[in-house]
Amino acid sequence: MGAVNSVLNTLFDLLCAPLARLNPWWAMAFLSLLTGLLMLLVFRFTSNQKGIRRTKDRIKGHLLEFRLFKDSLGVTLQAFGNILVQNLRYLGHALKPLLVMIIPLLLILAQLNARFGYRPLRPGEQVLLKVKLARETNPLDLDMSIVPSSGFTVETPPLRIEEESEIDWRLRAVEPGRHGIVLRWPGQSVVKTMDIGPPGLSPLAPLTTNREFFNQLFNPADRPLPKSVPLDSIELMYPGRSLRFLGMNIHWLLAFFVLSLIFGFSLKGLFKVEI
Repeated sequence: MGAVNSVLNTLFDLLCAPLARLNPWWAMAFLSLLTGLLMLLVFRFTSNQKGIRRTKDRIKGHLLEFRLFKDSLGVTLQAFGNILVQNLRYLGHALKPLLVMIIPLLLILAQLNARFGYRPLRPGEQVLLKVKLARETNPLDLDMSIVPSSGFTVETPPLRIEEESEIDWRLRAVEPGRHGIVLRWPGQSVVKTMDIGPPGLSPLAPLTTNREFFNQLFNPADRPLPKSVPLDSIELMYPGRSLRFLGMNIHWLLAFFVLSLIFGFSLKGLFKVEI
């Protein structure tokens, strides 16, 4: 999974680079357009296009029965039952391409969340750092500390929560840039990145986790923790990010799905895809 994330990180960096200085809506629209095109192609080549077209025609025919025989209860009920059957048949035709789409769509969503789900810290802004330890490790027994840095200051001593196997600190951002938070304890250390500065399209990594498949899938912007460290995850609580539209804050996921659907349905005729 690490190799896949590395390739996708590079690909999305290249796609976003020309739009990095523009309003983030441009990048969202561009990536939604590419996603809509990808989903159209997947749907076209993995679905039974003739079967879908035939099923839709039958649904239209049964709908006409409602209008032509609206005074006949028996015909109306039969038409209604036929419509239900054809809708189930249509869902059957659509199931295969939808299953094929799940994998690339999850990878795309993970990449977009790293770029649009959070924003970097501003100088002077506070943030919580949460370190989850492995189950067999007691936070009261682990002498963990943060190495001082010019990029941030540590504002609180470590808060050790034994019930949660967790150690927390509150940090304050100081200098713009990408800084390494070095967590050190006897015999070992690990580094967590902190991004400070204006929002861009570079991926952020709020969560660094172990090497489990789904943890890597949904956190593509950072390498997993080494197996040798007694940690389960390190989380830097970056502020959330939203897109502004007509004075409102729009979640990136809503914007992405709406734009992808608009582009997909707008281009299905051009690419001769029956949906």
